[in-house]
Amino acid sequence: MILLVSGGHTLLGIRRDEVRLELLGATRDDAAGEAYDKVAKMLGLGYPGGKIIDELASRGRPESFKLPRAMRGRATWDFSFSGLKTAVRLILERQGLPSSAEGLADLCASFQQAVVEVLVERVEQAVRHTGLGEVVVAGGVAANSGLRRALVLASERSSFRLYVPALEFCTDNAAMVAMAGLRRLGRGESDDLGLNATANWQRPSP
Repeated sequence: MILLVSGGHTLLGIRRDEVRLELLGATRDDAAGEAYDKVAKMLGLGYPGGKIIDELASRGRPESFKLPRAMRGRATWDFSFSGLKTAVRLILERQGLPSSAEGLADLCASFQQAVVEVLVERVEQAVRHTGLGEVVVAGGVAANSGLRRALVLASERSSFRLYVPALEFCTDNAAMVAMAGLRRLGRGESDDLGLNATANWQRPSP
């Protein structure tokens, strides 16, 4: 099973071979990494925001702010993070930016906990549903320390083998795309130079 979490993707799927992925669920709006970047911008932390929020979250109290966990309890493998982003924006509109380093760390910790809980819950549910015993994590958000710790605990709790790349392999999307292209070329698959990029590709209907 694969959990892909990045600024452009958040999905859970089953790897059938080197290039075929059976999709179980994906985000219905913002990707997890996209939510990190947008929240970081709201907080004035700069871009990219994932690493900064992760560092601040390590010093904060995740129970400080009550934030939503979207899609929880529904019969779906999908994710949603736009409501969480909106909840942070509403807190800032009501209370303003945190006035202390501690307050900022608490808000970052609360946000990160909300993201991580949803991701890990989906993984554990999918492991139980499919009976698969291995989970591979990929994408830029795989570098997040909170997610990595939570997945290690989940792997022990739910008895699956966890594979997480070393940090230096979590960031170079160009290398990942090149490898995917190489695998497809090896299968005899190719396109001519008329192939166009589609920024808003629609998920196929189940």
